[in-house]
Amino acid sequence: FKLIHTGQHYDYNMSKIFFDNLGIVKPDYFLNVGSGSHAVQTAKIMVEFEKILIKESPNLIIVVGDVNSTIACALVTKKLNTELAHIEAGLRSFDVKMPEEINRRLTDQIADYLFVTEESGVINLKNEGIDSSRIFFVGNMMIDTLISNLEKARKTNFYKALDLICGSYGLVTIHRPSNVDSREDLERIIEKLNFIQSKIKIVFPIHPRTRKNMKKFNLDLELNKNNIVLTEPLGYLDFLNLMINAKLIITDSGGIQEEASYLKIPILTLRKNTERPITVEKGTNTLIGNDFSKLKINLENVLSNSYKKGQSIEKWDGKTSQRIVTIIKEKVL
Repeated sequence: FKLIHTGQHYDYNMSKIFFDNLGIVKPDYFLNVGSGSHAVQTAKIMVEFEKILIKESPNLIIVVGDVNSTIACALVTKKLNTELAHIEAGLRSFDVKMPEEINRRLTDQIADYLFVTEESGVINLKNEGIDSSRIFFVGNMMIDTLISNLEKARKTNFYKALDLICGSYGLVTIHRPSNVDSREDLERIIEKLNFIQSKIKIVFPIHPRTRKNMKKFNLDLELNKNNIVLTEPLGYLDFLNLMINAKLIITDSGGIQEEASYLKIPILTLRKNTERPITVEKGTNTLIGNDFSKLKINLENVLSNSYKKGQSIEKWDGKTSQRIVTIIKEKVL
């Protein structure tokens, strides 16, 4: 196999450090596309990826997730008549204002093999007219990664390096355009964080996009820093160590909703919707949106240990990658 890194996440702490932490082999190709508008980034990836596909002439291309790299590589693959597999297929927020939702829907329509993380994905794909012969409910690759690195993450004791006490802090990640790209939305987020930290200490690794917009809108001073630990973006193992020792998670990240649900840590998601409904139905996730009263009630439930406990989720068992490999061997190779 050949591994291609598009370079879409151009910050070291958002990209290379994950290769280092997880022991992933060095990519065979690095496209180095960097940042830019959706159109610029997608176009750059398509141009550079096409050269590699023509040179390598593979039997199958596997794309993951819902980022611009996903749809860019998917389009090139199918236009060159190569088979395409999509990992994390079928997830739907039903919010077309999200760039990721557009990427997901279009990629699923043209993929030959759709590897689904949860039962809702199977239902969504069938409702969109996709033949069941293309759909495979295999489980969650991200949970495979979490399970295989859990003990290593425990041993870092990174939370102690920040002078934190196990089970006595909240962990925050906020980065979505809908939360940080306008002054009004970002002010609402800061208001919520100020309330949360009046009840419990919080740790906030700031995404580059969020940091940039806080400065742009002159909101740095609006965030009360009395009971908050601000850090740069963290590597996978350090972040996972913070997560497993946290009392709760406050996020707008889809992946973190899944990871925290597996770990049965309470999650308050500052979004009105989620493409991962199983995390709400069986996991430990609650959608807060802009509802301040809902935030207060659920935060109190977490702090009083009366929040929902969560259940095990089907096929989130660390064996997803094995299932995918078996299917590829049977269908493609």
